[in-house]
Amino acid sequence: MGAQISTKQRSDDGKVISVHSLDNWNTQFQSSRTSNKLMVIDFSAAWCGPCKFIEPAVHDLAVEFSDVEFIKIDVDELPDVAKDFEVQAMPTFVLVKKGKERERIVGVKKDELQRMIEKHRF
Repeated sequence: MGAQISTKQRSDDGKVISVHSLDNWNTQFQSSRTSNKLMVIDFSAAWCGPCKFIEPAVHDLAVEFSDVEFIKIDVDELPDVAKDFEVQAMPTFVLVKKGKERERIVGVKKDELQRMIEKHRF
């Protein structure tokens, strides 16, 4: 089946990890539960225009906040994960630390997302 996790990486070390299987999601989520690192989960879909619009900004935030883990989940690929997080619109960004949701932002709100990351990353 090939690789189930893909990383879109920029030359300046910012990365967003795209998770494509439930097994890999469970591995990522379990490792985040024992870490002090903030995880930003970007729930999106290939057909979602606003998701495509904010994608470059998310990559920029991944560069700026290299101490934060950025995970991208396509709701059509992993509907059970989207259901577990009660995602009802896209894009939805869920900020998780130690396995617990800290904040949630729905829509294209880069400035608000940046503020929430700054608030919860330490």
